[in-house]
Amino acid sequence: MISLKKLGVVGIAAALSLSFAACSKGGGAQATSNSTAAASGLVELSMWTHNAGNKEELAAVTSVVNDFNASQTKYQVKLQAFPQDSYNQSVTAAAAAKKLPCILDIDQPNVANWAWAGYLAPIEGMDDVLGKFLPSTVAKYNGKTYAYGYYDVSLTWVTRKSILKKYGIRTPTIDQPWTADEFMAAMKKVKDSGDFQYPADLATGWTGEWWPYGFSPLLQSFGGDLINRTDFKSAQGSLNGDAAIKWANWFNQMGKDGYMAKKSSSDPSQDFMNGKTAFLWNGSWTAVPTRKKFGDDILFAPPVDFGNGPKVGGGSWTWGMSTGCADAAGAAEYLKFAAADKYVAKVAQDTNNIPATDAAAALVPGFEEGGQNDIFRQYSKKFTVLRPETPGYPFVATTFEKAAKDILNGADPKATLDQAVADIDSNQQQYS
Repeated sequence: MISLKKLGVVGIAAALSLSFAACSKGGGAQATSNSTAAASGLVELSMWTHNAGNKEELAAVTSVVNDFNASQTKYQVKLQAFPQDSYNQSVTAAAAAKKLPCILDIDQPNVANWAWAGYLAPIEGMDDVLGKFLPSTVAKYNGKTYAYGYYDVSLTWVTRKSILKKYGIRTPTIDQPWTADEFMAAMKKVKDSGDFQYPADLATGWTGEWWPYGFSPLLQSFGGDLINRTDFKSAQGSLNGDAAIKWANWFNQMGKDGYMAKKSSSDPSQDFMNGKTAFLWNGSWTAVPTRKKFGDDILFAPPVDFGNGPKVGGGSWTWGMSTGCADAAGAAEYLKFAAADKYVAKVAQDTNNIPATDAAAALVPGFEEGGQNDIFRQYSKKFTVLRPETPGYPFVATTFEKAAKDILNGADPKATLDQAVADIDSNQQQYS
């Protein structure tokens, strides 16, 4: 999850929002200064992005804005960039002051919360276009589309072909990923060799959104989930049922048995490249540095099937329009214009992420069918489970992070997950 840099925490911070603003129902429904008459006589549409600290993505988005402004004589989009660390706070403050911009980017897991809070207006008239996008790049709430994104990323097990060969470990494929037994046997072989500090690195030193993004797919592969997705009212049975307890025991044992660090370093990719670990659970953003280091020896393996199918997280930065835009038609016109395949390709290529459409992927070297990065797109298509599209997701995320950390550090799995469920269920009542 993107001002996606490909190294360390900067990459994760760009791929995934590491903080969520708490939203209250009804805030920010009407903007007062987001659409004005410019001196040129054009209607000025304000637009906000989180990309102030990422020159590649900001430049790509700016080029789309410039093309739109040059394409017609009615509107002028004015782009303002914010640092990502303060972006969510800027949006919620603007909502409270009723001064949201017409167009803004939103981290996909926040969309349901911001839509429920009255910040976002549904996107209409784009079903045919957005039907060609990866499902994980189209953000919905209550059956309506509120935002779309140019790209996604995918989780993968990063390892080396030479490591698999040395320890007699089968090379997995998208159709035949490792089973749980195969994976744990590989962990034991590598640990018993003494050749590595740890067999695996799951980036347990990272904080925030990495925990639900990176670890709830493992929970889901065991058969559990963060919440019941039929009505999103309760986590009972999903987060504390037998499957979730099995995941929790496995997660605890991975640390207890020395198969991974209970708290890894801030740069797991670098540790992997330095030979401290043999397997790295991370994102497609690791492709550039690890290929540079290991060339054709690098392998991006699919997620492990722990019994309920392989799973990866999905959803990154998206674009939508505010409810208070004084010229909603202009904002909608921009969103339609900006969804063209050539712009999807431009932003995805400049950030080195998975393009949202097949046509755009064909335009981005490496992501075309059969290209070296096509595997990430295939993983995204086949294995993605979106983080729950509920207004309560920010609370679900932080609650899961705390529970998972406690379990990894020795807390009783059932008692810990039961408490997490109780907390989540209590919080979800406000969204009924």
